[in-house]
Amino acid sequence: MALLTDEIQKNLKTLLAEEGLVSASVIKEYEKRSKADAAPFVGTLLKDGIVSNETMTHCIAYVSGVPYVNLADVPIDQKILSLLQLEIAERFMAVPLGEVSGRLAVAMLDANNIQAVDFLANKIARPLKVYMASEVGIRNVIAQYKTDFSSVDAAVDAVQTEKDQTAQASGDVKTIVQDSPISRALSTILENAVRSKASDIHIEPMETQLKIRDRVDGVLREIMQLPKSIEPALVSRIKILANLKIDEHRVPQDGQFAVVAAGKEVDLRISISPVVWGEQVVIRLLDKTGNSFDIEEMGYAGRALRTIRKGLQKPNGMIITSGPTGSGKSTSLYALVQEIKDESINIVTLEDPVEYKMKGVNQIQVNPDVGLTFANGLRSILRQDPNVVMVGEIRDKETAELAVQAALTGHLVFTTLHTNSAAGVLPRLLDMGIEPFLIASTVNTIIGQRLVRRVASERETYQSNEIETKSILDNIGHLLPKTKAEVAKVSEDLGYEDLPLAGQSAYTLVKGIDSPRTPGGYSGRVGLYEVIDMTEEIQNLVIQRATSPQIEKVAIQQGLVTMRQDGYFKVLQGLTTIDEVNRVSAGL
Repeated sequence: MALLTDEIQKNLKTLLAEEGLVSASVIKEYEKRSKADAAPFVGTLLKDGIVSNETMTHCIAYVSGVPYVNLADVPIDQKILSLLQLEIAERFMAVPLGEVSGRLAVAMLDANNIQAVDFLANKIARPLKVYMASEVGIRNVIAQYKTDFSSVDAAVDAVQTEKDQTAQASGDVKTIVQDSPISRALSTILENAVRSKASDIHIEPMETQLKIRDRVDGVLREIMQLPKSIEPALVSRIKILANLKIDEHRVPQDGQFAVVAAGKEVDLRISISPVVWGEQVVIRLLDKTGNSFDIEEMGYAGRALRTIRKGLQKPNGMIITSGPTGSGKSTSLYALVQEIKDESINIVTLEDPVEYKMKGVNQIQVNPDVGLTFANGLRSILRQDPNVVMVGEIRDKETAELAVQAALTGHLVFTTLHTNSAAGVLPRLLDMGIEPFLIASTVNTIIGQRLVRRVASERETYQSNEIETKSILDNIGHLLPKTKAEVAKVSEDLGYEDLPLAGQSAYTLVKGIDSPRTPGGYSGRVGLYEVIDMTEEIQNLVIQRATSPQIEKVAIQQGLVTMRQDGYFKVLQGLTTIDEVNRVSAGL
């Protein structure tokens, strides 16, 4: 918030009281507190949530005589954004908005700063129309800036120049003298990925070019295509940063390093594999900020949430999460650890890699090169007097047997398996050679999961068509309340608010508005879950070596809400779309 003169503060207090936003008594109380704490009056009000940031900005703009604009959900054209460099926008917290009567409209956090306004006017070489906006609004527009890829172009030119100047018989340049352009190019690619909230970067060599793709919200998008000549230098730069062998091109290599990009500290996991046209690089981005690992915020609700918490209350046994790669299994494990973390228990994890560092948890990184495998590490953990053991993944029979033994000897074990559904976990353990009676006596809870894209905040509602309505009723019609009297009870049981009645001719759904900031109308992801409780009936099925469909059938009879059904409930809640649920749960 900008510095305010005494006169503006006086007028602001009067306005807040007259408009009924803050009572006179509360204003006096916060005046005393701000003086005692030597803190700004406005900042103290905002910190305690007495007035929202947007409302306060509007009030300050009014008493300052500056027009106000709310930018919380406003998309700005890239041509307009290009009028003010990103670096300057971040430095002055100012963003361009468009043309107003021959002047360029600019929104600023501190619109009363005459020196800043003059500097921007000179920088843009145009007269300005200044508006005041909140920090949240300004940052929303800053987030819409597309990454400037000019440094990548410079790297391409540098590589081409070096290639032209190097007379090698083979014509194949493996290294370049000018390392700086490549460094800047890689930084730009990483910066763009972080700004886009990508989970992975794919650098893929083709026959005549190098393709760069980012995975955002689970979907790959092509960012650019670069000349083939830049591939050796770019891959070598990544290998150097990840402490890998730059002269090894025949076998896969894995590494890691950390960077600060777009103002965030990000851990990078590097996987390099030889392919037909060169070496493919996949970079996994792990944002170390903003992860609360709250089990409810992740999308667990109703029966699934109650079943998980029932399993967590047991002193021993196994809780297993399952799903394909990238379905959020590890995040679920961290959320389970966060749920039970306490000073009175010893929690030890064995991970490959340690994706997020958790305070109060003893985390071990698997290192096969020195013999620290999941199996050997698990043997060591059991000598560390743990109450809770988290094993990142069960990959073989030996690790599975040790995890089962740990659960049998009084430990609570969290782990993951790669299966298509929760019911598929039990036959998978049987395939690994674990005795049925051991599985039945140790497994407490099984979680199956997928991730779907969330509908963006910029959205619109519509009524479902005949096909969509039929799809909703076919999947969850029998679970929806039949009468208005049942709504509250059924909604509470399933963990969703105000569920509509079954048998309606149409349902209110939402879809996001496609924009540069929210491609496809989506932003972020939410989980679809199914959670099986190991009841006596299911234990008997395991002992009889039942198949996955047989186990799932009994679980549904006992109240299991499947992933697909959970997805349709989230559709009715406005969290995602039917297309997304069908895309992710096809075949389930």
